Formats: sequence, C-alpha cells, structure tokens
Amino acid sequence: MTTPDPSRPPATEHTGAEALALGALGWILTDERRAERLLSLTGLTPDRLRHGIEDRHVQAAVLDFLAAHEPDLVLAADALNVEPEAIISAHRELSV
Repeated sequence: MTTPDPSRPPATEHTGAEALALGALGWILTDERRAERLLSLTGLTPDRLRHGIEDRHVQAAVLDFLAAHEPDLVLAADALNVEPEAIISAHRELSV
C-alpha cells in the first residue's frame, strides 16, 4: 500500500478553475435558450458535456462561452458569487 502524496489533491477534488467551470455549466443549463446557445456556439453536444465535463478543453469552452458575452458573464458571476474577472482568470488557466 502506498501513502498518498499530500502535495497532490485526490482525483475527486477539482481545482478552483475546474470547480468554477462546473458551477458555470450548471448555471448555463438552468436556462434552455442559454443552453442551446452554448451548444450552438461552442460545437459541444449534450453527449460531449455529459461524458467530457472532466476535460479541461470542455471546461474552457464553457468559460469561453461566458467570457464572449458580457451580459451572461456578469449574470453568471453574480449567481456564482464571484467577480467576472474570476471567470476570465479560470478560463485562461484551463486554456493552457
């Protein structure tokens, strides 16, 4: 049996950027028209979202969707109790 490395988070924990992307996706999906626009503009499919949400590229696409439309960016930030800049920063982190 190996001892867990305390410097690495367990696989089930998300970074702040990943958690923010998941929260943002949840917020986006609460509005059917916004969700349809996400799929249309990002090229993501419902299946890709379901099975690929752990993928940083998918997470970055979700945050890019918000970053590209300031009204949604501001509303999402308010709903997630963060500054809009936090969403932009998380997008940059996930895009590298």
